[in-house]
Amino acid sequence: MTRATGTAEGQGGEGGAANVSPSYRRYILTLLLVVSTLNFLDRQIINILVEPIKQDLQLADWQLGMLTGLSFALFYSVLGLPIARLADRSNRPVIIGVSLLAWSAFTALCGLAGSFVQLLLARIGVGCGEAGGGPPSHSLIADFTTPQNRASALAYFSLGSPVGTLLGLGLGAIVADAFGWRMAFFVAAVPGILLAAVLMATVKEPRDLRSLKAGPKAGIRDAWIELRSKRTFWWICFAGAATSVATYGQGAFWSSFFLRVHGEEIAALAPAGTGPLVLVGLSLGLVKGLSGVAGVITGGLITDRLARNDLRSYCSVPAIALILASPAFVLVMLAPGFTTAAGLLILPVFLSSLIFGPSFAAVQTLVSPGTRATAAAILLFILTLTGLGLGPLLIGIFSDLFAASLGSAEGLRWALLLTAPANLVAGIGFWLARRTIVQELELD
Repeated sequence: MTRATGTAEGQGGEGGAANVSPSYRRYILTLLLVVSTLNFLDRQIINILVEPIKQDLQLADWQLGMLTGLSFALFYSVLGLPIARLADRSNRPVIIGVSLLAWSAFTALCGLAGSFVQLLLARIGVGCGEAGGGPPSHSLIADFTTPQNRASALAYFSLGSPVGTLLGLGLGAIVADAFGWRMAFFVAAVPGILLAAVLMATVKEPRDLRSLKAGPKAGIRDAWIELRSKRTFWWICFAGAATSVATYGQGAFWSSFFLRVHGEEIAALAPAGTGPLVLVGLSLGLVKGLSGVAGVITGGLITDRLARNDLRSYCSVPAIALILASPAFVLVMLAPGFTTAAGLLILPVFLSSLIFGPSFAAVQTLVSPGTRATAAAILLFILTLTGLGLGPLLIGIFSDLFAASLGSAEGLRWALLLTAPANLVAGIGFWLARRTIVQELELD
């Protein structure tokens, strides 16, 4: 057994955990959770709108893959690193607030797009804005928490992924069915514009910025020197990239899969006065949202408890969860009907969501406080560029190829099945990270 011991950082990353009241800390965590929720709402809402957009703008599946993945991921990933270095030495609440305002405005512009190119450019803008949301938030949370509860705190923040997905899929479908897909983007953009002002006015940077600016000017090269020797970090990046290909790729086409493969059953089950899109959106939103929330919370709590006695739990929990998620996904794809498939989807979503708290907490604890935002940015760079950048695009390309002989519905089913081994590979990667984390996870 490997036991965690109390250290100086146990009082907070930069003194933040010790110097603020519990109520203020809860306020900050809750506000950042809402920011995270809007991040994923604005990022994921396009996934429920792909079929109406495909019909309105006459797009192919590879173009849908570009819009849901690569257009967002490329600029999100590239801009994340310089913004993270800025966050390591500057006012993080201001950076988060300005970024929130930017991505919300570009989400509204998506609703004005009249062509593939215009929508592509608007999605690039969303990606540029969201690049300043995640890494500074991770760093800020790490400074306001102790290592002993960091997995739970980052899991709480990560609830934004399933909650934002629930709202994006559910509300997006309802608004699109009633007022069209363009209005769904407008409605999604409004809360972020309002919240940005609240965040910048009420959340204070806990660090002494004057001493940071007067100190040594550490750059990306210095962060790279620190990170390159951390084998655990790179195994986590590898595993995260593999599972992101599956998660983002599948997520971009879930609504299309259900509408194409189970369209007749969905049309018969749809509530009176609504279209099939509403049933699919609400079903996916509830399944992915509620089971995702349960998975994120469970992963954080279990890991914090197990890590008190064995630090390898930061990697063991994700490894076991992802190995089990792979066959669970295959069962969903081969299910005979919509209700069965939607019910079975609960399990792979729950298992895949277990990894957020432990993996993010491991990365934030592996590095020094001055490198936390950069480490988070590098992790998200790899996850986003490979997962969101390649996952939807590759599925779209293979779907178009398979459709020539199998038809649109079966072509998409088999394109999605190609991602099944990705979580197995990810699980192995996390298990390999388990071998080195005890030596590298320093709590001082």
